[in-house]
Amino acid sequence: MNPAPALLIQQLTAKARATAHARSSACPCPCAAATLADRPDGIVVRHADTVAKAHPEDTDPAELTTRLTLAAHHPGILLPPLTPAPADLHDRLVTFWPYGTPVDPDTPDAAPWEAAATLLARLHRTPAPPGTPTMRGPAKAALAIARLRDAGPHPAAPPVLRAWETLPAWARAEAPMPQHGTLCHGDLHLGQLVRHPAPEGPWLLIDVDDLGVGVPAWDLARPAAWYACGLLPPGEWARFLASYRAEGGPAVPADGDPWPALDVPARALTVQTAARAVTKAAVAGRALDEVEQSVVDACDRMATVPPQLAQEHAK
Repeated sequence: MNPAPALLIQQLTAKARATAHARSSACPCPCAAATLADRPDGIVVRHADTVAKAHPEDTDPAELTTRLTLAAHHPGILLPPLTPAPADLHDRLVTFWPYGTPVDPDTPDAAPWEAAATLLARLHRTPAPPGTPTMRGPAKAALAIARLRDAGPHPAAPPVLRAWETLPAWARAEAPMPQHGTLCHGDLHLGQLVRHPAPEGPWLLIDVDDLGVGVPAWDLARPAAWYACGLLPPGEWARFLASYRAEGGPAVPADGDPWPALDVPARALTVQTAARAVTKAAVAGRALDEVEQSVVDACDRMATVPPQLAQEHAK
C-alpha cells in the first residue's frame, strides 16, 4: 500500500517524455510532468499528450499484450494504446497511451452514466477472440479481502468478512465464473472513462488490466451497489440501466427486474469497496467516515439475507 519509489516515478516520467517527443516535435517543453496515479494496482504519469503506466509487478506479459491488442482493435469502445506491446522498466511492465480528458469529479450532475452504459453494452456484444484472458473482477475482490485480513483488527472488519463468506465461490475467485464467453471490462467506474481526442472527443473506456471474458453483470455491479447502498440517486441508476438496455447489453434482461442478474456481483463489489475502506482506516488508525460506514452497514445487512443466485441472462 506504500507509494512507489521516487526513482521509479522519475524513470517512468522519462519514458513518457521520450514517447511524447517521438510522437511530436511540437511538444511544448518545458512542460510540467504529472503523476496521475500512484497505487498498488498501477503508477500513471503524464507528459504533454502522452501517458505512461507501470503495471503491477505480477502482471502476466502475454495476457497484457492480448489486452492491448483488444484495445487497439476496438478504438470506438476502448482507448487504443500507442504501442502494441508493453516495455520493461525494472521488472515492471509499462504501456503508453494518448492522454484523454477524465470525468470531472467536481461536476457530479454531468457524470456520463449513459455513455458508460452504452460503451459497456457495446463491449459486451463484441466477440472475444480465442485466447482472451479471464476477466479479473472476482480476483480483485479477493485481493481486497486478503489485504483487509493482513491489515490487522478493526471493529468494522467482521461484517465485511461475514458478507464475503455468503457469496458463491465464483464471486470469490475460488471457482470458474458461470459465464465464459462475454468480453468484460472488469473494473468499471467513472474514473475509467476519458474523452479522446482531448478535450471534447467521444467517451472511451480505459484501463485494460482486468479486461477479459466472464460474467458481464460484474461491469454493472459498482453502480448497482452504489444504488443499493443509497450512494447513487435512483434517477442516475435508471438512466444508466436504460442506456445499457437500449444498446442491447446482454448482462440483464431487456425488461423487467434486473436484480437476479446483478445481485451477486453487486454484493461482491459492495464487499470489495468496504474491504478497501476498512483497510485504509485500519492502516491509518482512524474511524470510518460516513460513506465508508454506509458500505460496511450494507455488508452487515447482506450477511443476513442470502443472495439471489440466478445468473444466466446472457444472450
